[in-house]
Amino acid sequence: MKCSIQGCPGQYEPDFVSHTVRVHGELVVVDHVPAEVCDLCGDTLLTPDTVRHLEQLLKERKPSGRTAPLYEYA
Repeated sequence: MKCSIQGCPGQYEPDFVSHTVRVHGELVVVDHVPAEVCDLCGDTLLTPDTVRHLEQLLKERKPSGRTAPLYEYA
């Protein structure tokens, strides 16, 4: 599918992304999220089913036991 960003001649390709969101002040990263990503500009599309799944994961989230460093831009 052709990229939806005006002027971009790229095509969306299936890929996996990391989705980052802040929930109740806590930063949450969900890895390996299926998405369509433009091969030129990197625009990312998620299907409605994927968004619903992410919402459910975030609503029912349990501690993952995994951590990553977080840096603030200063």
